[in-house]
Amino acid sequence: MKVARPVLRGDSVPRGQGPTRHTYRSGVMALDGAEEALAAGARLLERARAAGTPVIHIINDGGEGTPYDIRARIGSLSDEVAPADGEPVVVKQVPNAFHGTDLEKTLTDLGAGPGSGKDLVLAGFMTHMCVTFTAEGAFYLGYRPTVVADTTATRALAAPDGTVLPAAALQAAALTTVTDLFGLVVPTADALRD
Repeated sequence: MKVARPVLRGDSVPRGQGPTRHTYRSGVMALDGAEEALAAGARLLERARAAGTPVIHIINDGGEGTPYDIRARIGSLSDEVAPADGEPVVVKQVPNAFHGTDLEKTLTDLGAGPGSGKDLVLAGFMTHMCVTFTAEGAFYLGYRPTVVADTTATRALAAPDGTVLPAAALQAAALTTVTDLFGLVVPTADALRD
């Protein structure tokens, strides 16, 4: 990986979009494949850090007493993907990590401002929400987002007709939405070009 390709880790992407938080490991918000995605996210972080690639962590704060309460263990980032010293953490309240946050400024400070055409690598949870909408936001700001599929996960949801849409189907649909317009999807970090 190159320094020009910051890694966003989080809820949606670089530790950000509730991605590697405890709320997604058990209970009502448990994600199918969360443990495997966390392990893949940890490998991606290790690779990015070894290459000197900037890493930005993003976390959703849903407020006190919610499953997204970043002041409580349930809403905190999992140790496997926790920020290292000096890695910025952007706090957001909506799925698109660019909306109402200082993510653009953080990227600009790293030499990757909007319209720069820089590559952004996204990883995190939930694929159908934060990852997809952050990829869309990045695209509209002139970035080239790449989602690392095995670092993402989602959960089964009720469809409008009341049937249950399996997590695997939702995962595939979300990643397909990204590839249809907003960015690239690679299966694993190994598929990223250096």
